[in-house]
Amino acid sequence: MLVKWIRCTVVDRRGFERGQRKWAGLLGEPGFRGQGGGWSRGRPDVAHIFAFWESRAFYDSFMARSHDRLASAQSGTFKDARVRLFDYRFDVKTGFEPRFTDADLLRVALCRVHEERAEHFVLMQEKVWNPAMAGSPGMVRGLFGEAPGHEYLVLSMWRSAAEHGKYRTERVERLALRAQTEADVAALTGAIVDMEPSWTV
Repeated sequence: MLVKWIRCTVVDRRGFERGQRKWAGLLGEPGFRGQGGGWSRGRPDVAHIFAFWESRAFYDSFMARSHDRLASAQSGTFKDARVRLFDYRFDVKTGFEPRFTDADLLRVALCRVHEERAEHFVLMQEKVWNPAMAGSPGMVRGLFGEAPGHEYLVLSMWRSAAEHGKYRTERVERLALRAQTEADVAALTGAIVDMEPSWTV
């Protein structure tokens, strides 16, 4: 599965939201699995959208054919769009599927990892972080993805901000020490995203 992460700064909120609903046109596209997103909690003018495709081939075909027609509805409503593609590696918890209806909040983390530590980082994700997140009440599902250049995406869906907040205060520091995260990660950026149900396709 291919995961696409789009992050952009919105300059015309109403126009952007109207255009976002036009992406319902993705539904008939071969290989399309789902799309959803919302507004960054820390930066209210920043939108995050996540799209899922069966494979790179299906995605490339869509980009060549229908993308520009669907995207035209949002022309001029945002700036600084950043698009990243990741290959799905494994689930966080079990049975990941690109459904957004039962989550209120998304947590996205982008980790750039030191090359010589990449193997260790992936192992710690499986052995330390995943079980901790999977065992947290309120964590619905998630995935771990990889991009060239030792970049990794950790995407988790949560039932509510309160549930995610509990996990953060209780566990994160202790887990980071155990996983030696500081030694592995060269750069870490992330966001907490409030889901916008009308954007779900």
